[in-house]
This record gives sequence, structure tokens and C-alpha cells, in this order.
Amino acid sequence: MAKTSAVKPKKRDINRIAYLFVLPFVIVFLVFNVYPVLRTLYLSFTNYKGYGDPVWAGIDNYVRVIKDKFFWRDLWNTVKIWGVNIVLQLGLAFLLTIVFSDIKYKMRGLAIFRAIYYLPNLIAATSVAFLFKTLLDWKYGSFNQILMAIGLTKQQVNWLGSTSTAPYVISVLGAWMWFGNSFIMLMAGVQGIPKDYFEAAAIDGAGRWKVFGKITLPLLRPIMLYVFITSLIGGLQLFDLPFLMNGAAAGTAGEPAGCLQTVVMYLYKFGFETHQVGYASAIAYTLFFIILIVSIIQFKTIGKEED
Repeated sequence: MAKTSAVKPKKRDINRIAYLFVLPFVIVFLVFNVYPVLRTLYLSFTNYKGYGDPVWAGIDNYVRVIKDKFFWRDLWNTVKIWGVNIVLQLGLAFLLTIVFSDIKYKMRGLAIFRAIYYLPNLIAATSVAFLFKTLLDWKYGSFNQILMAIGLTKQQVNWLGSTSTAPYVISVLGAWMWFGNSFIMLMAGVQGIPKDYFEAAAIDGAGRWKVFGKITLPLLRPIMLYVFITSLIGGLQLFDLPFLMNGAAAGTAGEPAGCLQTVVMYLYKFGFETHQVGYASAIAYTLFFIILIVSIIQFKTIGKEED
């Protein structure tokens, strides 16, 4: 009998087969990620209305954005809501990190607590908005009823209908939804720190706050940078909670239509309500450049501190 030898495929053929497996992802990525970004960039230089052919307008849309006082007002609203949010979010996440990373007490049940703290992040923003619109209703909401029952207030507080309280309600809700995610990130960073540092500090009699300030905090800077940048990107793109809860006090005095108007809500107005797609695209890219500049500054600042 004649011997038959199996023909081994060439390395070049194997690479071609691998490219075929990657090809579906590349196509989807180009169509649904890269193309919209480039298309939006092109439309930002046009007077496109959402229909018909785009008319080239040069940098007119960007000049209009720079001169638009309502854009800067809404950007300030967004920064204000995000600023209170990030302070509460990281403050609570850091507090929990200090407690659960203390080797003297060795807190048990970390996995259970992580799941509980992360749970609000899994709830849809629509459900959160509907729940708290009901709880914070200025006439019949449970929150006002409880405060009046225990004597902390004598009359109903219009939480979502007052410019002095509505932005901070959104900030607190955002912090409640996202602090679990920040806590998990920080704890992952703590678990990556060699335990020898903590054990040596415990032997030397260092306190909890000294250990956190001298060991934990400096070694968590890369994770802190990641949490801060991702929070900044998400915070400046805030849309769902303010959009769903704005006008919750409709028909009452002091409806906070202005103070809850975020920059993405302003973009939504031009892109989907007034059909000024070109101007909405310019707003989107202006926001992108603002986030990019702030992120670069943050990277440079953290880099200098590490040096």
C-alpha cells in the first residue's frame, strides 16, 4: 500500500483563516462605531437638517457653540451635578475601601457586600427615576411624609421642583447608583498591593488612616485615575436621570427646567427636536474636546505626582 502523508497547512493559510474569524467583529465595529464618529465629524461642518443633502458651513457651527450662552450654562449645570456626584461617590467608595482593606479587623463577607453595593448599578435608570419621582413627590411622596412625621420639617419640600434642591437630588442618586462600581475598582487595586506593606505597617503600630494615606492611597493612583476619567466621561454625558426627572414637579411653582438641563439634553434638543443635526454634531465634538483636554491635564497631573 502506498503511504499517504497528511499535508500540513502553511502558516500563511492559518493566518488567513484567523482573519476570517476576526472579520465579523471588524465589520460591525467599522459600521456601528467608526463610521458614526466620522459621519458626525463631517456633519458638524454642515447645516444638515436630518433630511436632504448636507450643505457645507465650515466652522460656523463651532463658532456658534462658543458664543452660545445656553451651551455654557448647561455645561456648568452638568459639571455642578457631576462634581457633587463624584465627591459623594468616591468619598463613600474610599470609606468602604478603608474599612474592608484593614487587616486588623479582617472584615468578612466582602463578596456579599460587593454584590449588595453594586446592585444599584444594575437597576435601569428608568426604574430609578420612576421610583424616586414617586418617593420625592412634593405632595404625596413618602419621603416628605416621613420627614414631617418625625418633625424634621413642617411642610412639604419640593425636592424636584426647586432649583436649590433638584440638581443635588440628581447628584445623590447618581452617587448611589455608581459608588458600588468605584468601590469594586478600588478594592481590586487594594488586593493588587502586596500584603507585606500592610503587615509591616501593622507591626510598626501605624493607624488605619496613616496606612491609608502612606501606603494605600499612593499605590491606588492608577486606579483612581481610571475611576476619575471614566466618571468624568460618564458625568459630562449625563442624560437619563435629569431627562426623566426634569419636570417631575410639572404644574408647580419653580419647575427646574433650567438647572437640570445638561449639555447632552441640549444636544438632544437640536438633534431630535429642532432637527439641527449639524449644530448638534458640533456640540458633540465640542464636548468631546473638553473631555479630552481635561483628561490630558489629569494624566499629566498624576504623572508628575508619581515622578
